[in-house]
Amino acid sequence: MMQARQQQAQVQQALVLEDIQKFAIRELPIPTPTDREVLIQVGAVGICGTDLHIFHGLANYCRDSRGLPIPLSSMPQVLGHEFCGWVAAVGNSVRRCKVGDLVAVDQFLSCASLNRLALCEYCESGDTHQCEFGQELGITGLPGAFSQFVAVPETNVLVLPPQFDVARGTLIEPLGCVIHACNRLEKAGTRYSFNGRHRVRRMLILGLGPSGLLFIQYLRNVMGFDGDLFAADWQETKLDLATQFGASTVNVRNQDLISEIQSRTGGKKLHCVIEATGSGTVFDDMPALLRRQATVLLYGAGHSGRDIGCLTPFQAAEIHLVTSGGASGGFGSDGNPSTYRAAVQALVDGRIEVSPLISHRYQQFVELEQAFTQDFRRAEYIKGIFTHPNRQDHVGDGTSP
Repeated sequence: MMQARQQQAQVQQALVLEDIQKFAIRELPIPTPTDREVLIQVGAVGICGTDLHIFHGLANYCRDSRGLPIPLSSMPQVLGHEFCGWVAAVGNSVRRCKVGDLVAVDQFLSCASLNRLALCEYCESGDTHQCEFGQELGITGLPGAFSQFVAVPETNVLVLPPQFDVARGTLIEPLGCVIHACNRLEKAGTRYSFNGRHRVRRMLILGLGPSGLLFIQYLRNVMGFDGDLFAADWQETKLDLATQFGASTVNVRNQDLISEIQSRTGGKKLHCVIEATGSGTVFDDMPALLRRQATVLLYGAGHSGRDIGCLTPFQAAEIHLVTSGGASGGFGSDGNPSTYRAAVQALVDGRIEVSPLISHRYQQFVELEQAFTQDFRRAEYIKGIFTHPNRQDHVGDGTSP
């Protein structure tokens, strides 16, 4: 393990969100890993919609003991939870990885991460993302990966193949969220399912951000869904990718969504809609598109712009609402996060392509101001990632960073 005195004397650069829309580059101590922790030199980190929401003041998941949000001005945050990197040092009790390994990270700290002997009811059932004691790196106040080093429990680390591209590794967490959401759909016990008596044969994905594009690929290439799969967005770049991945697309900028779906299905309604926009206005069209007792997966976050009264038609038609959050799924027999393992396997097997989703790359912290204020609004933007240069400067024998 790292020598504590030497480690504590060293600092790293980090991008700190000191207030709403206010980044600052600061020097912070490099964390010293405990016996059960791994120190990771960050290789690459993705910019998530959650990061954007926190930056712009639309969300705050850092809470006090009463459950009230703590202002960024009182507790600045280091964002970044979609990341992978190289092991720079390990604690004395770490056995599943070694210095130099390329690893992905489950950013959610659950009972297993916290070494709790008695698991909460959610962790016990495999729903680790709902852990009663859970915390999230880069989201709930714990330091994230817009830094050079992060210390995480060994339980949350998954060793990747040595040749795995570090940039692609930033999409493991988003893909894990998609896998978890699809698992939630199957476990919901709704009228229409992928393998039950009443099968899903017509689906619509609203929103073609990274998650929407991953949903298409996962449904087609992993779950083997061979029914009608529609996808709606207004950006041509995303629509083109959706077509390549196997969806029939609707450009809502110049096409009426309801008319297009009705025309292409011969007037038949949909069994399932995956809502991945986070826009409240999408609920206006759903009643005209959905069969009675159809299923809506709420995946996008936000949904502002509409009064809750918009859900009245859902009650009348007994629409099933399924929600999903994060890449939950428990831990496998090897101790690794099971959903993350499934995501890595799909990438290694080539069933999921993520490189086309990376539209913007950054290599300096100072560049991220533009990413958060301007680039994410651009028509060609899909996914931005930050990659650290000069990885070899800090990976060594485990005794110093």
